Amino acid sequence: MSERKHPGLWVDPEDDPRNTGQSATGEKGVVLEYLDHYRTTLEMKCEDLDAEQLARRSVPPSTMSLLGLVRHLAKVEHSWFRRVLSGQADLPRLYRTDEDPDLDFNGAVADDAVVADAWESWRREVANARQVAEGLDMGATVVRDGESIEVRDVIVHMVEEYARHLGHADLLRECIDGRTGQ
Repeated sequence: MSERKHPGLWVDPEDDPRNTGQSATGEKGVVLEYLDHYRTTLEMKCEDLDAEQLARRSVPPSTMSLLGLVRHLAKVEHSWFRRVLSGQADLPRLYRTDEDPDLDFNGAVADDAVVADAWESWRREVANARQVAEGLDMGATVVRDGESIEVRDVIVHMVEEYARHLGHADLLRECIDGRTGQ
């Protein structure tokens, strides 16, 4: 890691990949920009960690870990963007079975293959979500479990999902190596 000008920050502002120098406009653009900001933050929180560190659990009896969060957020992206917004409700669920509805966290074990699968799944689902989002009308409605919901509610929920879990990621990372959030 190189010497930072601002040692109290995760990265120096000029090196922050979340700062693109462009600002989105309109409701859809702004909300999707926030979502991408949080997606990038998740990657940053997990940088430079090995399988054991990524799978390290928080406080017993919790099964929460950074690896579990990556798997969980891949599952959430898959559920909302494929199953709900794209209408593919019959797709098998990602990191969830009837026997283990919390497989995203329970299966997050310190194994390089599990880590690779988690990142591949998350990146695949994020890429799909970005593609689906391009054609979305924020005021349109979709049906989930027999109820109509607005697309904007789904997208705002995704922002909320990442924001909440990034708070967890901050604490998990700090317990691993002392790095704190930005």
